[in-house]
Amino acid sequence: MSLDRLIHDCKKGNRKAQEQLYRKYASILFGVCLKYSRNKTEAEDNLHDSFLTIFNKIDQYSQKGSFEGWIKRITVNTVLQKYRKEEHLNVVSENYEEETTVESGYVDISLATLLGYIQELPNKYRTTFNLYVLDGFSHKEISELLGTSTGTSKSNLARARMILKEKIEKESINIA
Repeated sequence: MSLDRLIHDCKKGNRKAQEQLYRKYASILFGVCLKYSRNKTEAEDNLHDSFLTIFNKIDQYSQKGSFEGWIKRITVNTVLQKYRKEEHLNVVSENYEEETTVESGYVDISLATLLGYIQELPNKYRTTFNLYVLDGFSHKEISELLGTSTGTSKSNLARARMILKEKIEKESINIA
């Protein structure tokens, strides 16, 4: 079945079409959810919440732009909205206007290890890091999404990078 037909049938509330759409995009969106979640269980919950939102808002998809991009954006917004409600994204009081760059020598660590380190970051740092580094959002966009200032976004990114640098350096010492 074509994607256009799947979307059309989902708009009509067809459960089989919804199941097919879920199977087609669940693994992609699960990866998005993992980036913003503390663990696999939380990511699974976020994935299911995201699909509920997607199915509830699918009438709003206007066939302009990529459907995958549209559902990824809904997924990110659903997860961030959940964290805002739970107050996981507390605003820090510092306001660093300059971005801090973290320089480190080349360390060969596995992708799984790096992703594990990212998941271990405190929520506000992990979310800002993922939005900026992995998803390409600007600090202005991040501040609008999270309801913070751009300075807070920059500060959270700098802190996330510092924490990751420390973890990577510790890893390289353990390897040596």
